[in-house]
Parts: sequence; C-alpha cells; structure tokens
Amino acid sequence: MGTASSNSADRLKELGTEKIWRLLLKYSLPAVVGTVVMSIYNIIDSIVIGHAIDDPNVVSGIAVTFPVMNLATALGMLIGAGSATRISIVMGQQNKPMAEKILGNSVQLTVLVGIIYITLFAIFLTPILKIFGASPNSLPYAREFLIWVLPGMVLMNLTFSYNNVMRATGYPGKAMYTNLIGAGLNAILAPLFLFGFHWGIKGAAIATDISMLVTAFFVMSHFFQKKSELHFKRGTFKLDWDVIKSILYIGMAPFLINVAGSGINAIINNSLLKYGGDDAIASVVVFNRFVTIFVMIVMGICQGMQPILGYNYGSRKFKRLFGTLRLAIICALIFTTTGSLIGAFNPRVIAGLFMQDAQQIECAVNCLRITTLTFWIVGFQIVGTNFFQSLGMAGKAVFLSLTRQIIFMIPMLLLLPPRFGLDGVWSCFPVCDAAASIITAIMLTWQIHKIKKSQALPVSAG
Repeated sequence: MGTASSNSADRLKELGTEKIWRLLLKYSLPAVVGTVVMSIYNIIDSIVIGHAIDDPNVVSGIAVTFPVMNLATALGMLIGAGSATRISIVMGQQNKPMAEKILGNSVQLTVLVGIIYITLFAIFLTPILKIFGASPNSLPYAREFLIWVLPGMVLMNLTFSYNNVMRATGYPGKAMYTNLIGAGLNAILAPLFLFGFHWGIKGAAIATDISMLVTAFFVMSHFFQKKSELHFKRGTFKLDWDVIKSILYIGMAPFLINVAGSGINAIINNSLLKYGGDDAIASVVVFNRFVTIFVMIVMGICQGMQPILGYNYGSRKFKRLFGTLRLAIICALIFTTTGSLIGAFNPRVIAGLFMQDAQQIECAVNCLRITTLTFWIVGFQIVGTNFFQSLGMAGKAVFLSLTRQIIFMIPMLLLLPPRFGLDGVWSCFPVCDAAASIITAIMLTWQIHKIKKSQALPVSAG
C-alpha cells in the first residue's frame, strides 16, 4: 500500500518538476487518443448508416440529432470538466481530502442530471427535433436513432467525467485504454447490427449503448480500487453545496459552449433547410464529423495541459505555466492547419465517406471548401479558452466560449444568408472563427501580462 501511495504521489509531483514537452506529451497523447476515440463513435455511426441505408434522408436525419446529443454532452461536461479542473487545483494545493469529496459528489450529480434530461428528451423529442431543423423526410430517422441512443448518454457522461479525473490524477495511459476498448467494440458491433442483423438505424444506436456500458464499467472500476491516488470513500458521496458550486462554476464554460452550439445549430439547420433543403443539412454531417476529428485532437491537448496548468498555477510556478501554454498553442495550430488544408484540397473524398447520393456530395464539397477557410486558427482559440478554464477563471472562459457562438455567429446568420443564399450560411463559419480568435488573443495577452505582474509576490522555484 505504501509503495502504491508513493508512486501516486510521484505522478502528481512530476507535474511541477518534469520537462514541459515530455509532460505535455505524456498527458496529451493519451488524452488525444481518448477524445478522438470518443468522436469515432459518432463517425462510425455516420459512415455505416450512410452506406447501410439506401435513403439520402437518413443522413440529414442524423444531422438534426447533433444538437440534441450536444445538449446531453454539455450537461455531462458541466460536471466532468468542472470536477477535473477543481481536483487538479486542490491537488496542487496538497488538499487530497477535498479532491476526494469532489470525486464523490460529481458521480451523484452526473447520474441525477442524466435521469432528468433523458426523461425530458423522451417526452418532448418530436417537437425538439423539429426546432432543430428536422423535416418530414428526416424526422422518422432522427427520432428512431435518439430514442435508442439517449439511455447510453448517461454512461457517456460518466465516462467523460471520470476519464478526465483519472487523467488529472496521474493515470493518462489508463484513461486512454478504457476509451480504446469502447471504440473498438463499437467499430465491431455497428456494422454487425446494420449489415449483419439488418436492425436499421437503431442498430447503430444500440452498438453505441453497449460500447458505452463497457467503457463506463472500466472507468468507474478504477475509482473503487484503494490503490488509486483518488478513490471513492464513505462520506464523500454526501452532497455538499459548496463543492457543487465549485464544480458547476468551472464546468459552466464548456457547458455553455455546447448549449450555445446546440442553439446555433438549430438556427443554422433552419437556415440550411430554407436555402438548401435536406441536402444542405446532410452536408453538416460531413463538416461536423470531419472537423470534429481535429477539434477533438486539440481538446485532447487541452485535457493534457489542464492538470499541468492547474497544478502549476496552484503551486505558483508561472514559468512552467506559460511554457505549457505556448507549447499547447503550437501543437494545436499544427493540427487545425492540417485539417484546413485537407478540407480545402480533398473535400470530395471526405464527402464520399459519409454519403452515396451525388447531389448531396456536391453540396458537401462546396460546404467544406468554404467552412474550412479559417479553420486553421481554431486551435489557438480553443487552447486560449481552455487556459482560462484550467486556471479556474470560469467567467472569462465562458465569455470566450460564447464569442463565436453567440456574439458573432447570430449576427452573421442574419446578415449573410439573405444576401448570398446557401454560400452565405457556409461563410458564417470562417468569419466567426477569425473574429473569435482575435478576441481570444487580446484577452490572453492581457491575462499573461497580469500574471507576470503578480510575480513580484513570493513564487515557488521551477
């Protein structure tokens, strides 16, 4: 027991002593694999469904499920991201009892919130899907898929929440393996259920549910082991309002990002339905699934840097703080630039992965060429926003999260489509990405200057 405890303590100590590039690689690589694997669930479903069911409307049906699933994901991130960040900060302050209290409270919150949203979605599913742009042609597919996949979203929330905590407490490799198990299982079951058993769209949803059940089991079992740095203890499950507030305060940033994204998706889908019909909405599947790969890579980098930033900020090791931020930005820009170039020069290949209909493919090609014009800079914007979240500055993170989704996107959707039609809808994406990145650069520069001024106070070596 003593050796296990010593090894766990060494894992946390290295956050303040190990070389930054090595540390970021160690924590980000498993996180990148984990986040990409999570996105692969949806990518596999989209590819298999698009080729297994010979009806173009099935692709647009899947597209209108995105906002609903984003809302469920947002509620999971509200707790998961908030608890992981709080745990990193209090562990940097050497307050293990508080970290375990946060751990116990977060599992109850996740389950409670999951039960509430599944019940509400089940009752109001049809009107919700119509709000998010479902047409009479796509509604049956969207409804059937969500009815079957929604129960698995709570398991996805648990997996996301506790994967982050596992990573933040010194087990990045183990967090990666648990996600790989689920993704591998889904890659086997989805084609089997659709092509082998001919279960239709519900087959993809059931495959996802089973995969999430297995993944959640492996993740949660880690925190029942006493040899883990943090584990469930009697007395830590009792809900504490101060702990709940601290979790929700920090988790509010990623939560609002996803909620705003769902709201904007509703507006976008209705604009697409007006100016391009179901084919235009189907193009969103291609765009979302493609850019999600690169966004998830950047999010993995952010998840890897989060415990490093949180620990060193709590320990007041600011030189390491800035070095980690700088390296994370460089890595993020490399990946989103790669995505931007692929989207610009190979859009037809990408579209062909998700759809069979020639007219839909042409629409998706045009979509990718326009929407990825400034996607290269998105990596910087995501890292900048997560920098504030990792330091517990939820208000600033929330503001930056909403700049693209609310402050810029809504006015652009009102101005550009009436003048330029469908191309105007697609053009909103690069315009808003560029504008949001400029705001992020201004706020990040100001915050760095403020932290540097505070170095006049006593600071730990390192």
